[in-house]
Amino acid sequence: MKLQRSSTVLVLAAVTLATLPAWGVSKEMVQLQTQVQALQDQMTHMQQSFDERMGVMKNLMDQNTDSMNKVTSAITALQGSLEKLQSDNGAKVDQLSGQIQALNDSLDELKARLAKVSKQLEDVQAAQQNQAAAQAAEQAKQQALAQAPPPDVLYNNALRDYNAGKNDLATQEFSDYVRFYPTTDLAGNAYFYLAEVNFKQANYQAAVNNYEQVLQNFPTGNKAPSSDLKKALALIELGQKDDGIAELRHVIQRYPRTNEAVQARERLRKLGASLSGATTAQQ
Repeated sequence: MKLQRSSTVLVLAAVTLATLPAWGVSKEMVQLQTQVQALQDQMTHMQQSFDERMGVMKNLMDQNTDSMNKVTSAITALQGSLEKLQSDNGAKVDQLSGQIQALNDSLDELKARLAKVSKQLEDVQAAQQNQAAAQAAEQAKQQALAQAPPPDVLYNNALRDYNAGKNDLATQEFSDYVRFYPTTDLAGNAYFYLAEVNFKQANYQAAVNNYEQVLQNFPTGNKAPSSDLKKALALIELGQKDDGIAELRHVIQRYPRTNEAVQARERLRKLGASLSGATTAQQ
């Protein structure tokens, strides 16, 4: 802007010189020339200052550009390093996770094996304990058997006490008999008399269990018909009427010509039940 204004002043000065009268040309011309020279000097100085400032600014711009380029390069390199680091770390993390998972799998397998071995050890220990207990029980049985009276003596004593009404003593003796001599023919009789004592004492469930021992283990013994009949009566006393009636019918079917079959028919008649299940179903 200053250069344009100076140029305008020079033009005006030249026009003024052209219009001045001849008598004043020399003095005014000298003044104008002096002013023009001064303006030219100012313009030269201003141009130099402008060029210098533009050079400084260009230098600063170049420096800033270089700095920006360096910063950009540094940022790009940093981003690349960061991405590589993340990639490497990601691979390492994945590898580490795989190793940890493999260790966990191995640990689970080891725990399973340990549990299996512990179970086997417990089974072996339990078997040893059971075997030891069985051996101890067998030894105790053999020792007791060695001290027990002969089977006929023990049975006769028990039967004598039973007939004498000594139920507690007879129960102990019959129990000893089935414990020491469980496979003899008289063992079935001993179970029967134990059931009879239970029945007299209104312990009907125990009576049913002992009668069942006779029927299961000595089905052809002489006490089987009576055990079947008395089992039916004990079931009725327990409130298991249907089971008792079924057992009475079983007595009639299995032992039709016995006194027990006669008693079973009479009891069915008193209960208002038929002799066969088919008749009951029709009713």
